[in-house]
Amino acid sequence: MIRKLKIKFVVINMLLAGIVLNVSFFIIGISTYQRLSSESLSALKASFSKNELSVSPKRKIDKPSVQLDSMVFNVKLSKNKEKMTLIGDKIEIDNDLLVNLVETCLKSGKKNGTISELQLRYLIKESEEGTELAFYDLTNDIHTMTNLIKNFILVETGSLAAFFFISLFLAKWTLKPLEISWQQQKRFVADASHELKSPLTVILANTDILASHKAETIEQQYKWLSYIRTEASHMSKLVNDLLFLANADAFRGKPLFSKVNLSDAIWNCYIPFESLAYEQNKVLKNTIESDLYINGDEVKLKQLVMILLDNACKYTDKNGQIHVCLQQKQDKVNFSVTNSGTPIAPQHLPHIFERFYRADKSRTRETGGYGLGLSIAKTIAGMLIGRISAASSPEEGTTFTVVFPAYK
Repeated sequence: MIRKLKIKFVVINMLLAGIVLNVSFFIIGISTYQRLSSESLSALKASFSKNELSVSPKRKIDKPSVQLDSMVFNVKLSKNKEKMTLIGDKIEIDNDLLVNLVETCLKSGKKNGTISELQLRYLIKESEEGTELAFYDLTNDIHTMTNLIKNFILVETGSLAAFFFISLFLAKWTLKPLEISWQQQKRFVADASHELKSPLTVILANTDILASHKAETIEQQYKWLSYIRTEASHMSKLVNDLLFLANADAFRGKPLFSKVNLSDAIWNCYIPFESLAYEQNKVLKNTIESDLYINGDEVKLKQLVMILLDNACKYTDKNGQIHVCLQQKQDKVNFSVTNSGTPIAPQHLPHIFERFYRADKSRTRETGGYGLGLSIAKTIAGMLIGRISAASSPEEGTTFTVVFPAYK
């Protein structure tokens, strides 16, 4: 699909570039042709003025005449069209050809036009003294237009080649986020299918066991029922997490922003984990400043805090420590959860917020997770105009930090 999109992108770019170039060249060509035609007609009209000046030297000319060159020559006919006079500097033309030329112009019935086979433009003027024809050699004009067309072809070929490579680069650069998203979506579907398949397999297996012991009581079969319930609970949590992420991707379930006492919200989440940490022989400490406010959604904030606390409890080694910190720095409120234990390898840190990503084999369903918690935490942080990051080292442990703008 991505490859087809790239091809489509390049083709559309090339078509648009070709249309723009052709329209531009067409306008330039038409304007050049009109300019040359206008100049040739002006030269033809000016040639009549020059001839009138040479015939009647005493005649007053209101407008200065245009200086003519050998590209223009005139032919004067008497009233009865029996006498023909050729006027022009250094003009040599066969008499029969000149007669045919004049007859062609007169028979056309037009006052001006072109004779393509001889590359001439003509203009006819009637007067009391007779008829006068002016001819303009179009050789240079044709040469100019020919060179212009050749240049257009060369420029268009080069431009389209350049546009082709630019389009390839832009297609790759523009569609790269889409390609990444597409690959993530494919992996997401595959991982979700795999995670759903495991509990379904267990449920079906336990159901078959129940069906094979129909005579036994529920109490005798309670072990298999408890397995079914456990796997169904896992599935329910997984489906809820997937639904949350799907709604976030579709911009549904937007947070309801209000002034929230983040200190109180964190305390509400912190207290239940004290007993859990005690049971697991882990030390839970805190540095929580009082009455720090942000603009956010309290429900989603608590969900974010619970995810980070739960993640810390899962991956803290026995007799390890978990430190929850909340403090304000200038106009920012920083919330962090630090736990001791095996650090996350540097190559895994950029990916830990990806869906279903597990940094190592210890992140299995035995810990009660599917690799969606941190992805949900990042989604919530983004929804609440916050920024989440992670750092891990053997000396400092693993720290997840969320930064929010302080309430103003």
